[in-house]
Amino acid sequence: MIPAGLLLIALLAALLIIGAPIAVALGLSASAAILAGLDMNAMGAIATTAYSSIAKYPLIAIPLFILTGIIFERSGVARHLVTFAQAVIGPRRGGLALVAVMVSLIMGGMSGSGPADAAAVAAIMLPSMSRAGYPRPFSASVIAASASTAILIPPSIALIIYSIIVPGLDLRALFAAGLIPGLLAGGAIVLPVLYLSRRHDFGRGEDMQWPPFWPSFRRAVPGLLAPVIILGGMRSGLFTPTEAAAVAVAYGLIVGSFIYRSLTPAALYRAFADAAEITATITIVIALAGIFAWVGSTLGAFDAAAKSILNLTANPHLIMAMIMALLLIAGMILDGVSIYLITLPILVPIATSLGWNLTWFGVLMAMNIAIGQFTPPLAVNLIVTAKVGEISIESTVPWVLWLVAAMIGAMALVIAFPELALWLPRVLGYNI
Repeated sequence: MIPAGLLLIALLAALLIIGAPIAVALGLSASAAILAGLDMNAMGAIATTAYSSIAKYPLIAIPLFILTGIIFERSGVARHLVTFAQAVIGPRRGGLALVAVMVSLIMGGMSGSGPADAAAVAAIMLPSMSRAGYPRPFSASVIAASASTAILIPPSIALIIYSIIVPGLDLRALFAAGLIPGLLAGGAIVLPVLYLSRRHDFGRGEDMQWPPFWPSFRRAVPGLLAPVIILGGMRSGLFTPTEAAAVAVAYGLIVGSFIYRSLTPAALYRAFADAAEITATITIVIALAGIFAWVGSTLGAFDAAAKSILNLTANPHLIMAMIMALLLIAGMILDGVSIYLITLPILVPIATSLGWNLTWFGVLMAMNIAIGQFTPPLAVNLIVTAKVGEISIESTVPWVLWLVAAMIGAMALVIAFPELALWLPRVLGYNI
């Protein structure tokens, strides 16, 4: 008979491989493990465990930040940010590709969702980049890669989940820790973008009459202020991360309704409905992941899995390499939130036993998951941009590999020099 703990993990893996929704895979594997390894009375704990998994105050920030991202996306902020980025970068070879990277970084500071940023930037940038002579597979690859930094640059939904699962972590410290690695990842993308643009003469058709700086800056100010309000408010102690999310929503409504005047009642209703739908999906996953985690902990499956990994080698560098490889593969298949929910019960004991700083480790996980979001064949960001660009995933591979290598290089720097992640929260006085 298969041990219940092994059944839990094996069934989850099997369901994910055959394409079952993540929530279904978590719920079925947990229920099967309960029936195999616990008594029937344990089934009564499912409802209370699911409720306790989502009845947490910090989780309120997730729907609010999702709504913030949707509102800013549909209020015209992205369009004005593109114009401003063009004015900053100016007419140069590869200029529009750099604009796509810059706008994605700024948008990441509003929504915390890579796929949402990829969709917003691709809808605006892909047509203009195509007219300027950029191949659509190259453009889609650049946008998908730069949008992946949203999981690092605060406010990151995945880092909110991480702070809830790992006890004792300060979300403000996590947000601060993700900022420099996020910018480093964006800078790493810029290097191959410039090289490939010049090597292949991309952008030869770019319009030399780029917008003037100050007028475009004035129109972009409302969007540029959003990350400042969110992060500045948390840093000053004026409001908590959850309160910052509520303030961001209110600010987005003011910008969209009264400054840009692009949020009609119908558009606003659609934004709330879409945010509710996305939130419901994430909440169901969190609730069922809570059951999965409780069952795994009760059966000792996660401790056994962690010990098995630690028994493979005593070399922490090899263990780190194995974890990073596992997370990269997972990032190609699953979204960041699901990866945190599934893997953290196993990985946190390993990180703790090896003495790794958990704030640094959370950022490393985010960087790795970000790479997976644009690594074929099942990269969520790349699927979004390829769909917008009406191209195949296969056509992006020659360009994506350059960007993957650059991001891996940036992640290697953060692994080698933890202060790249820990310096800023330490300077700001946060507990890490």
